[in-house]
Amino acid sequence: MPIDDFDLAIAPLKDLGGQRVWSLMISLFGDLARQEGQIIGGPVLSAIMSAMDVRPEAARVALHRLRKDKWIASEKHGRISHHSLTPEGRAQSQAASGRIYATPDDLPEHWQMVVTDDAETGPLEKAGFTTLMPRLYVGDAALPVPKDAATLPGQAVPDWMKRQLEPASLAESYAQLSDALHHVARDLAGADTLTPLQIATLRCLIVHNWRRLALKHPALPRPLIRDDWAGLVAHQRVAALLEAYPRPDLPEIATA
Repeated sequence: MPIDDFDLAIAPLKDLGGQRVWSLMISLFGDLARQEGQIIGGPVLSAIMSAMDVRPEAARVALHRLRKDKWIASEKHGRISHHSLTPEGRAQSQAASGRIYATPDDLPEHWQMVVTDDAETGPLEKAGFTTLMPRLYVGDAALPVPKDAATLPGQAVPDWMKRQLEPASLAESYAQLSDALHHVARDLAGADTLTPLQIATLRCLIVHNWRRLALKHPALPRPLIRDDWAGLVAHQRVAALLEAYPRPDLPEIATA
């Protein structure tokens, strides 16, 4: 696809907020080089960052920060730098990948309600539950239940309850992401084959914008989600685009 047309097509994703360069790099490495032994060469990294309108000096600062934070390791072979996730960075990327890459069809079909005698929400939310009201939580039926908690199997869910479970603080961001993904899918639909570099860039922007919202709250079982909730619509569009544009191999990007 011509560069100018591609830039216009992905502009809605680049225009969304929260595009910190170091975070974009985490999304990029998590998508392209999450497995042990996978390396992104300096020229490839520079080309993808440039395609996302990241200035070279900003990319260098982000790399320095991620090396300092032990997310990324860099080695120089001749004049070319090679970058990879550290074991710590790879472990964190792997831990988040299930949430990021699960499709809506992967969402649990069964749920449970848990009542506790402790008003502290942190431990249960960290375990994957969502707070419905003080001391009352819902989540995947397969999640382990705290000792001394009362549980009820999930049944039919009224619409008011689904709305209450939606993260209100993210409503506008999910709507913006859903709208951006719609425009990107529409504008790419009639395009010729994208280059490996274009696909890597597209996937990074999709994964990044999805990751920064999805990881802020636990995944709800499917029966607890309204069909027209912007978060679900965005999820469906993320899954469709990632399936339509499979992850390119790193040597393929480098060769192109």
